[in-house]
Amino acid sequence: MTNWHSPDPPAHDRTEDSQWQTTTDDRLELKPVNFGAAAVDIGSKMHTAVVNPACTDIPVRTFGTFTQDLHDLANWCKACGVTNVAMESTSVYWIPAYEILERRGFEVILVNARYAKNVPGRKTDVSDAAWLRQLHSYGLLRGSFRPDAEIAKLRAYLRQCERLVEYAAAHIQHMQSKPPVELSITHIVDDL
Repeated sequence: MTNWHSPDPPAHDRTEDSQWQTTTDDRLELKPVNFGAAAVDIGSKMHTAVVNPACTDIPVRTFGTFTQDLHDLANWCKACGVTNVAMESTSVYWIPAYEILERRGFEVILVNARYAKNVPGRKTDVSDAAWLRQLHSYGLLRGSFRPDAEIAKLRAYLRQCERLVEYAAAHIQHMQSKPPVELSITHIVDDL
């Protein structure tokens, strides 16, 4: 495994197609591998998106969280030549944006916020998204596990079924604990 904190990459990583390049003063630098990389910092009320500054005059935009806003985000990314998007979120607000971007043909990864927050200085949505885009353009981000759409749907059904069984059990216990005078539900109904 490559240690990214060391000043020099291991010798086996210094190949022609690696992400390392040598500068004029023989220093090794990372070279971008995802030229169509964009990043979105997901928030509850707005999403901040950053694309490659070479693609547009305005590389940073904010979008609302409604469906039309997310389609506008996808349209803007397409217009800027984006092919893959890294997003960071600490809650469930990422799900609609992820699904819309994925349906529109982008390769989307969800990044754990702990792995991308090591940017020095003051933290803002813009600086977080810009740092995330830079890391993503160098290929340094790993996406969190996201099951296929069919598996995600099945998992949602199973969670809902589990919740309904739990609710039913709680209601049965409630009815059994407070029966009317001289009447027990368990004697009347075998199984609810």
